[in-house]
Amino acid sequence: MTSPRTLPRPDKHDPQSLGFATQSVHAGNQVDAGSGALRTPIVMANSYALPDDPAALSWSGTDVPLYTRNSGSNQLGLQRKLAVLEGGEDAVALASGVAALHAVFFTLLRTGDHVVVADVTYEAVFRLFTELLPEKYGIQASFVDPTDPDAVRAAIRPETRLVHIESVGNPTTKVTDVAAIARIAHEAGALLSIDNTFTPPPLFRPLALGADLVVHSLTKYINGHGDAMGGAVIGRADLIRRIKLDAMVDVGGVISPFNAWLIMRGSVTLPLRLRQHCASAQAIAEFLEADPRVAYVAYPGLESHPQHAVAARQFGQGFGGMMAFAVAGDAATQNRFVSNLRVITSAVSLGHDETLIVHVDASGPRVAAYPPAFREFGHLRLSVGLEDADDLVADLSAALAATFP
Repeated sequence: MTSPRTLPRPDKHDPQSLGFATQSVHAGNQVDAGSGALRTPIVMANSYALPDDPAALSWSGTDVPLYTRNSGSNQLGLQRKLAVLEGGEDAVALASGVAALHAVFFTLLRTGDHVVVADVTYEAVFRLFTELLPEKYGIQASFVDPTDPDAVRAAIRPETRLVHIESVGNPTTKVTDVAAIARIAHEAGALLSIDNTFTPPPLFRPLALGADLVVHSLTKYINGHGDAMGGAVIGRADLIRRIKLDAMVDVGGVISPFNAWLIMRGSVTLPLRLRQHCASAQAIAEFLEADPRVAYVAYPGLESHPQHAVAARQFGQGFGGMMAFAVAGDAATQNRFVSNLRVITSAVSLGHDETLIVHVDASGPRVAAYPPAFREFGHLRLSVGLEDADDLVADLSAALAATFP
């Protein structure tokens, strides 16, 4: 008779001993010492009691609750959880995803520095590097296709301090080989920051492939319920400390206690929600690609996607819930299709429990870097939610029939 196998003992106080789903439940949470509540309660105070002798305190300290602009109880718990989920040494939670992006650039860049930026990037990042940072601080940027490592390498200058990309390009869904770009950045002495909002863990952990900093709009998947705003940066402790001091304490981009609590609550179900997002998105992408009334579909889970092989290698448990497509026709046709939907909601944002769609026409300076089909038809950005996939496919099918009678 064989003896029973002894398994390693998990401990919720040791997050590294836990699987991802268990980390999502327990990391960052602590039993409230005052009430015994199992969940960290909302602490709406903007100030915390000082010790009898505060002489040893740093008035800009961020490690213990002192003043909520520095750090509050709910923020500290959320930061501990985010660091565990992304595999980083530390995290800073801020007021929004754009606040988190700005925090990275504001903290790490100086006058005369140069940045290499993905040519397909979030609109706020595009404006920061084409207008605000060059005009106000003399920071220069080169926009390149991050899926072409040779182009990234060619754009590097002696004064390059940062390379910034997105795990999945917004809105074209380009997917970058992160390990290759990390090597290029580090060989040049630059840092690599990645906006990982579209593929949060456990789908993807860019730090494991060499990224120095990961940025999230917590408003999206990590919260998941469309009811809170927040952003975060996760990475090495020395870099995060600088961001906390510069962009949080002295610029004041702090997250509110209530939003931190809401996002902490939403993050518990992140792995469960992502399974549904990914499974439904794959089914919808395949349905749309097979319909001749659809001009194109851009989704990394499709074999027709230009970077499907890279996405399959990098994204461990699915390809995310985001895609772009267009029906055959002009902007009025795209709008008519959207107006014919009855389950899917026309609204901005993404990563919510409900499926959201937004039509963006083919105009503006950013579209020069878009694929030809995006420039011809515009695009419909679809964030697949948690509804039954059959209902979503039926809604899309009915809208196509009403648009092309």
